[in-house]
Amino acid sequence: MLDPAHQADVVVVGAGVAGLAAAHQLTSAGVTTVVLEAAPYVGGRMSTEKVDGFRLDRVGQLLTTSYPELRHTPALDALVLRPFAPGILVHSDGRHHRAVEPTSARGARGALTAARALASAPRVPRAARTAPRAAPLGGALDQARLGAALARIGATPVERLLARPELPAADALFARGLPSRTINGFLRPLLSALLCDPDLTTSSRCADLALHAYARGRLCLPEGGAEVLPEHLAAALPPETVRTGVRVTDVSTTSVTTADHGELPCRAVLLATDARAAAELLPGLRVPSFHPVTVLHHAAPEPPLAEPALLLDADRSGPVAHTAVISHVDPSRAPAGRALISSTVLGPPPDERAVLAHLADLYGTSTARWEPLAVHHTREAVPAMPPPHDLRRPVRLLAGLYVCGDHRDTSTVQGALHSGRRAARAALADFGVPPTYGTSSLPLAA
Repeated sequence: MLDPAHQADVVVVGAGVAGLAAAHQLTSAGVTTVVLEAAPYVGGRMSTEKVDGFRLDRVGQLLTTSYPELRHTPALDALVLRPFAPGILVHSDGRHHRAVEPTSARGARGALTAARALASAPRVPRAARTAPRAAPLGGALDQARLGAALARIGATPVERLLARPELPAADALFARGLPSRTINGFLRPLLSALLCDPDLTTSSRCADLALHAYARGRLCLPEGGAEVLPEHLAAALPPETVRTGVRVTDVSTTSVTTADHGELPCRAVLLATDARAAAELLPGLRVPSFHPVTVLHHAAPEPPLAEPALLLDADRSGPVAHTAVISHVDPSRAPAGRALISSTVLGPPPDERAVLAHLADLYGTSTARWEPLAVHHTREAVPAMPPPHDLRRPVRLLAGLYVCGDHRDTSTVQGALHSGRRAARAALADFGVPPTYGTSSLPLAA
């Protein structure tokens, strides 16, 4: 229960990653903060369901180790990231193709060397695999061009990326002179997975930022499930900062009103809800369109793939956009002796039989013994970012009233965390309090 006599400096409405990141910036600067969350748990869309020893993410958001906010946000020093194998697998024309994933800004010669090394790597024993052996994506020259293109975008400063002409991402890819087989065979399915936008109507600047992060790091997942990231943030705040089960019905610059816990006075309010909930509290706030996402989880008696790779469907031959044996990436997400396969559909829930048939084709194995665990559909999963898109939408509405979330930045975990820090800095500036910064390093699981 809230204590009406307690007056906080700032009330944060919403305990998603944006609101929790903002609360850390505020409390570390000495500003008393209360975070109110209507749900019984923190994290918002970054939640994880537990079923029979499996840990199932509701929205399968991919992270990358190069996200700056994972290092700048306090309390994430204990978060462990589980990386996917380097070299994404792409399914096309009935076989798997492998594309090099650069981890630094290397040139075409380095990309070509890596491609040849992958092509000549020892074959996985037949008993240890069920999927077809992966071949390099295209020829050696295609691999070199792809590696060089990724290296260039990884080495380009963000300011220069944001100064490029803005187009829909699909149009921008073809305007840059890359071969259509490279675009359709790798870049389109990769960006579809990163942006949750199958038609690539997203702003090319947002797509460039996604490729920049991909080229400079490794795709990864938080160990233990998506919920672990917001739980780390919440646990590191001062005791009783976060109050769950408290629904806010009205806000002003000096107080918030709740449905069942009365009114809480304050010096400022920071809205950190999703875009639609924010607009309900502040009529007139723009609500973007959204990309729907459906995540399907299956248990299998044995893994259909021998490595922790992300598998993309370049042919768009079925409902699944990308899939992975998640228990290979993060063993803590499945009980011993069971394999967890998580697959993402960029749209409404499809027919289960169509999904299993598509997965059988993607993995090259029978799915008859696979057990469905859960289907999580989120109609408003990811805010759309069509051009023109303001990557730094204002977080200060007026003195004492601020808003943050992935709808104010980029529609990623990185964007949500960054918008929370921007909103907190705006409030601190109005208070005349200098901000502090966290620069903790993040361990990467082997």
